[in-house]
Formats: sequence, C-alpha cells, structure tokens
Amino acid sequence: MTTATTPPRPTSGSDFAVLSRRITDAGLMRRRPLYYALRLGVVGLMFVGGWTAFFALGSSWWQMTTAVFLAVTFAQVALVAHDLAHRQVFRTRRPSAFAGLVAGNLGVGMSYGWWMDKHTRHHNNPNHDDLDPDVAPEVLVWAAEASLGRRGLRGFIVRHQAVLFFPLLTLLAVSLKVSSVKALRDGTVKRPGVEATLLLLHAAGYLTALLLVLTPPQAVVFLLLHQAIFGVYLGMTFAPNHKGMPHPTGSEDYLRKQVLTSRNVHGSRLVDAALGGLNYQIEHHLFPGMPTPNLRRAQPIVQAYCAEIGVRYEQTGLVDSYRQALRHLHEVGAPARAAHASR
Repeated sequence: MTTATTPPRPTSGSDFAVLSRRITDAGLMRRRPLYYALRLGVVGLMFVGGWTAFFALGSSWWQMTTAVFLAVTFAQVALVAHDLAHRQVFRTRRPSAFAGLVAGNLGVGMSYGWWMDKHTRHHNNPNHDDLDPDVAPEVLVWAAEASLGRRGLRGFIVRHQAVLFFPLLTLLAVSLKVSSVKALRDGTVKRPGVEATLLLLHAAGYLTALLLVLTPPQAVVFLLLHQAIFGVYLGMTFAPNHKGMPHPTGSEDYLRKQVLTSRNVHGSRLVDAALGGLNYQIEHHLFPGMPTPNLRRAQPIVQAYCAEIGVRYEQTGLVDSYRQALRHLHEVGAPARAAHASR
C-alpha cells in the first residue's frame, strides 16, 4: 500500500518539480524534532492532566467541564496521529507506526491502520468522485447525482444536509469507532491482533473509569458530551479543506490535482494550533511529509508560484470556509428536494 507521505513522482520538467526544488532549497522539508517534542509533550500533558483531574474531581456534575477539555484533547491527539501517519514526526516507518497505534487505537479509540489506508486514498485522489473515500456517498453526499433515489431517513438527511451537517458531526466519533471495528472484521488492517487489543484496552479503560468514578446518569451524560464535542471538533478541522471545491476529472497533473481541490484557511497561530496546521491544506497536500510548522513558511512560496503559472489558489477565512462547504451541501441536495416536492 502506498503511504500518504509519498506523492506520485513528477517528471523532471513538471510544474511540481520546479516548486519542489524551491521548497527544498528553502529548507522546508527538514525535520523539526524540537517542535514535535514540545507538541507531543503538551498534548501528552493535556491527556494525562485531563484524566488526573477526572479522578481527582470524583462524582460531580462539574465533570462535564472535564468532558469538554478531554474532547479537545482527544482531537489534538488525533491530529498528532495524522502527522505521525505522514511521517512528519519520525523519519522511519516503525516508530511512526508504533506511536500512531498508541495515539489512535489506545488514545482515542480509532483504528490507526484503517484511518491511514483511508487517508492515503484521499491524498492520492482528493475530491475524486470514485477514488476519494472522503467524498463517497454515505450519510452525506457531495455530488448532486448521488442525492437522488434515497428514501426515508436517508432521503430526509440529504434534502436537509446543510442544516444537519454540524448536528451530524456529533456522531463522528461513533462513526470512527464503527468503521474501525468493521475494518478489523473485514481484515483490511495489517496488524489486526495488535489493533484489536489496543482498541479493547481503550474501551475497557474508558468505560471502567466512567463507571467507577461517576454515577450512572453522570457517566451517560459525560460519555455523550465528550464523544459529541470530540466529533464536532475533529470534523471542523477537516470540513474547510476540500468541501465545495472542484472535483477533478483525472486528467490533471499532480500539482493541479492537489491545489485546485484544496482550500486554505488563513488566520493567526491560534488557528494553526486549533486546526493542527490543516488550514494550510494546499501546502500539506503538495508536500504531505512537510512538518506542520513549516507549512506557514511554505504558503507564500506556493501561492506566488501558483500565480506565476496561472493556477487558481483558494484561500479564505475560517467562517467563510464553513459557509462555502454548507452552500455546496445545500446545492447538492437541490435535486433531491425538487424530486421530493414533485411527488
């Protein structure tokens, strides 16, 4: 399986090759061990500190604030797992895979192997209707032709998917767990025994902690609140990046396939931290192995080069990025709404 860190090899005279040389000459593909030592340390402290506060606080409805903090922490752990999958942290496969399994399976209860396979296919063919699993028609649809023919609840969701988008994100954490179990059942991960063991340890430890410390009503509310906010936050880090952007035909070269289907979100360093650097989606897709802190420095180089060769470079604010994604969802659902109204 090709990893998400390895883009298709361009020809020596391609537009991407020229850009790649500029990026390399600027030193932006170099490792950033001190940055990742600090980031992993902070996220690790958040994780340990959150659970320490949970046990120290005991049976109290104030634990719902802990649930919110741990939801944010879980999302940050998942973003670290993303960087590990791209080998931004470690140069070689073995430590990247080990740390990814700890962060993904044991830390947040998501199969690292399943997600890495899915994310690799997304990077290879972003927004491609047939090849990108992130735009495959499931609960939501991203192409108008896929919105027709749905009945019952699924049809209702498609007709109103723009309005339901954020509420549905509350179920994303559950969806990740269900997909992880299905991947293990279907044998689509390389280390099913290891992954299953770590997922079971996560589930057992999580549920045991809730049942030992909290009353049953508190445990139920904590679980629902924690998983819902985790899903919303995680979904909001990925939603601005490609939704509502063009869908490629397959004839584009590597640079255009990655740039034209991606959208950057500009903002402060706080936005960078909140989105894990994924707000520099164009640079990340062009150079998936580039360490996160280098993406900000690469952005003006890539933008200037795209202007030089006449390739559209999409960049907007955070709120507008969600507005564009929701507008696209509403437009895609229009045929389904028209068909339903004509019955």
